[in-house]
Amino acid sequence: MDSANQDINLNSPKKGLGVDSLDADVPVEEAAGNAGATLPPGLTEDEADELRLELTKVEEEIQTLRQVLSAKERHAGELKRRLGLTPLNELKQNLSKGWQDVQTSTAYVKTSEKLGEWNEKVTHSDLYKKTQETLSQAGQMTSAALSTVGTAISRKLGDMRNSPSFRSFEDKMENIKHKVVGARGSSDGLQSPTGTNSQDHAPF
Repeated sequence: MDSANQDINLNSPKKGLGVDSLDADVPVEEAAGNAGATLPPGLTEDEADELRLELTKVEEEIQTLRQVLSAKERHAGELKRRLGLTPLNELKQNLSKGWQDVQTSTAYVKTSEKLGEWNEKVTHSDLYKKTQETLSQAGQMTSAALSTVGTAISRKLGDMRNSPSFRSFEDKMENIKHKVVGARGSSDGLQSPTGTNSQDHAPF
């Protein structure tokens, strides 16, 4: 027996039999449509046929609607192109509208209200007040400590300035300054007190 004529369904009670053994009066389409398909409980063959017919019509309508939608999308794209609407502008508009929708949504409003309530409870809680007081005291103590350190440094610098060694150093620096300024003054003896040479005022 030719293998092409073998029944593929091995669970069939007619496995191994040729096509000739099938009922000859069953239409090929019906046999193909019902092969391996059993009707759900409570559904008659007539009802199944009606449902199949309705499914075919719905699928045809879906296909038609897809074609209409595609044509409408092409038309809308052409209108946008002529109006100069770019995808970036559309994206901005969509984001803006989306954010407005979010802000006016019930979930966003409730969340904002809940956060406000939590903030109110936290700021009025004893723990928050104690933390604020502790931070304030710590800041005051830090300011006082820095002020004390600054005063001590100023006092120490004042003591150093009044010390004999610092005065001796200061005197030496003054002597060096007088020597440098005096030497410069003698070399520029021709210069007038205003720092300009008397020849500068000579007539042309």
